[in-house]
Amino acid sequence: MSDKTLYIQHFNDEARPISYYLGKMEGYTALKKAFGMSQDDIINEVKKSNLRGRGGAGFPTGMKWGFIPKQSQKPKYLVCNADESEPGTFKDRDIMRYTPHLLIEGMVIGGFAVGAKIGYIYIRGEYTREAKLLNEAIDEAYAKGYLGKNILGSGFDFDLTVHRGAGAYICGEETGLLNSLEGKRGEPRVKPPFPAQAGAFGGPTVVNNVETLANVPFIINRGGEWFSGLGKLEKSGGTRLISISGHVKKPGVYEIGAGTMTIRQIIDMAGGVLNDRPVKAVIPGGSSAPVLTADELDVVYDIEPLMKIGTMMGSAALMVVNDEYDIVKLIFRITKFYAHESCGQCTPCREGVKWMEDVIERILHGKGREQDLALLLDIADNISGKTLCALGDAAAGPVASFVKKFKSDFEAYIRGAKHG
Repeated sequence: MSDKTLYIQHFNDEARPISYYLGKMEGYTALKKAFGMSQDDIINEVKKSNLRGRGGAGFPTGMKWGFIPKQSQKPKYLVCNADESEPGTFKDRDIMRYTPHLLIEGMVIGGFAVGAKIGYIYIRGEYTREAKLLNEAIDEAYAKGYLGKNILGSGFDFDLTVHRGAGAYICGEETGLLNSLEGKRGEPRVKPPFPAQAGAFGGPTVVNNVETLANVPFIINRGGEWFSGLGKLEKSGGTRLISISGHVKKPGVYEIGAGTMTIRQIIDMAGGVLNDRPVKAVIPGGSSAPVLTADELDVVYDIEPLMKIGTMMGSAALMVVNDEYDIVKLIFRITKFYAHESCGQCTPCREGVKWMEDVIERILHGKGREQDLALLLDIADNISGKTLCALGDAAAGPVASFVKKFKSDFEAYIRGAKHG
């Protein structure tokens, strides 16, 4: 994949540059159609589409929109989570880089559907180029009458602002994001109340991922049933953009129908394993997803099938590891990241993740003890499910899965057969 051209691999098509598909689209036609629909009709169409959140949680988008109270004395807000802070994830970056107007159109439609007249795109601080491109696209949309007052003569007003974060992983969590948006410390809130009742600046708020919102124009133009039919499983509609990285020959962003391929097939689609080595491990949903072994690659790549085998799809960031890479060093690097990114609000996460990092580092330096593996599992268990947000689980799940599935790799360090 060149630096200037994004290639999309369709599940029933050859890889083609995204410009091929954009050439067949007319911008903002879905918005014009949406203004001829009622708010309930739009939300119901999104519900029929089986569009689920593409940021990691996988919550049904139409249902989420339906939670916003129709009557509210406070302003309503639509917030796009463009933080994309999960290691291994880079598909939202390409949407913002190559198709920013698709995101803008989806946000205006979403704002109209839930009655929000103000929207924010919260983008990670490192995405300087994407923030610039988004701002340029927003200026173009204002100039053409797709943003601002009385959009396309509909009587609906919608203003959109890009808000740059400062590179904190915790601000990918929706309430931590909202705190940061308000100028507060970026740390998760106690829930309830949920954002649908009290979100940005105390008003009812929808927070959706970039890819989620970018799907909305297609749903409105072609219908929820059409979109749902692109997926193979009952609960998951549409296509999924997958960030494939690690030891594959053709890393990049690929698009497949939801639930239409196994992990093994996806790796083959990306050219196979680098240097034609055997697969050692696969992290299926970004660094927070529990790891899979080479014997677990025939699972269908979708939310429920992955949950059944103890892992998750997350943000659809698939990282492939071949047999030449050191597994213990990999989990140390992941754990070190989460220890650094913990906001410190919850004791199990603040203390426990740093403790796991220290134990793994001790093992790497040849000072590990036999009881350290049981200790790591115990620490992970004392973190999981005991924090305000999912960062604790994001750190504990991978450690527990690496220790259980690659125990011999850790034991090699403890016995002195390997040295860090």
